[in-house]
Amino acid sequence: MSTTTVETSAPVTEQTPAAAPRKKTRRRGETSLAGALASHGVLTVASLIALFPIGWLVYLSLGPDKDDYLHPGGIWGKMTFDNYTFVLEHTQFFDWLKSSLIVTLGTTLIGVLIAATTGYAVSRMRFPGYKKFMWVLLVTQMFPVAVLMVPMYQILSDLKLIDNYFGLVLVYCTTVIPYSAWLLKGYFDTIPFEIDEAGRVDGLTPFGTFFRLILPLAKPGLAVAAFYNFLTAFSEVAFASTFMLSDDKYTLAVGLQSFVSEHDAQRNLMAATAVLIAIPAAAFFYLVQKNLVTGLTAGGTKG
Repeated sequence: MSTTTVETSAPVTEQTPAAAPRKKTRRRGETSLAGALASHGVLTVASLIALFPIGWLVYLSLGPDKDDYLHPGGIWGKMTFDNYTFVLEHTQFFDWLKSSLIVTLGTTLIGVLIAATTGYAVSRMRFPGYKKFMWVLLVTQMFPVAVLMVPMYQILSDLKLIDNYFGLVLVYCTTVIPYSAWLLKGYFDTIPFEIDEAGRVDGLTPFGTFFRLILPLAKPGLAVAAFYNFLTAFSEVAFASTFMLSDDKYTLAVGLQSFVSEHDAQRNLMAATAVLIAIPAAAFFYLVQKNLVTGLTAGGTKG
C-alpha cells in the first residue's frame, strides 16, 4: 500500500508597510514651548518694570543724606535705617496714620454700604427713572476737583465740619459711591433673582433678603468696592489738605508733603515715609485679595 505525501508550502505572509509615525498635535489651548518661553519672558519683564519703582524707592530711603538721590550709586556703601527712625520718632507720623485710618475706614464702611444698597435697588427694583438715576451718578464724576472745592468748603463750613474727620469722610463718599454703585449693580445682576423670591417665600423682608442672602453672595464685588474706596481715601491729597487744618489731623498723604518746602526738600525722609505709607495699603490688599479677581471679572458679565 503506497502512501503519498503532500508537501505543503509555508504560508506566505504579506508584509505591510510600517505605519508612519503619527504627528503629535497640540490640544486646543496648549501652547508650544517657544510660545510658553516668550509669554513667560514678557511677563517677567513686565513684572520687573512694575517692581522697579518700588525697589528704587526703598533703595533711596536707605540713603542718609537728602541729596543722595542725585548720586544713587553712593548709597550702597552707606545704607542705614536712620531715616525710618527719624520719621517714627521725630515726626507726627502716628498722628497722620491715625487720621488716615479713621478717614479711610469710615469712607470704606459708609461708601460700600450706601453703594451696595443703591446698586441692589437699581438691579432689582424698577422704579420710575432708575436708568437715568445711574447716569446721573456718573455725571457727578465729570466735575473736576477745582470746581467742587469752593462749594464743598462752603457747605462744610456752614455745617461746622471744617477740620473734622466726618466732614472729610462725607466728601470722599461723594467721590467713591457713584463708581462703587455701578460696580455693585453689575455684580448684583449676576446673582439669580430666584434667590430673592426664595427669601420672600421664607418670610424675609426686602432688607432681610438683602443682608442675609444677597450680601454673603456678593463678597467678591464688595471686596473690589472696598479696595477702591480705601485706596481713593488713603491717597487723596487735595480735599484733605484743604479741609483739615490741624497738623495732628493731617492724613499720611498730606503729611508726606511736609518734607518738601519752598527752600528745602528732605527727599530721603520723604522716601522712608512713602515706604511706611505703603504698608497699610499692602495689608488691606492682602485681606481682600482672595475676592478681588472674582469681583473684577464677574461684574462685567451682565448688564
